[in-house]
Amino acid sequence: MRTSVQELPSIGFDQIPVHDANKLTNGGYLANIKLHDQLYTLRITRAGKLILTK
Repeated sequence: MRTSVQELPSIGFDQIPVHDANKLTNGGYLANIKLHDQLYTLRITRAGKLILTK
């Protein structure tokens, strides 16, 4: 069963987890992220920006 965003509890900014994109990509520029049954690709661009695609 999926939880909608409206059902998620409110948390403070200091409680939001921080993940280093360089560690997620293992020092490279791509990482796959799975959410439920969907796979997303996280990419670090040459300009140092992040792109998340389905």
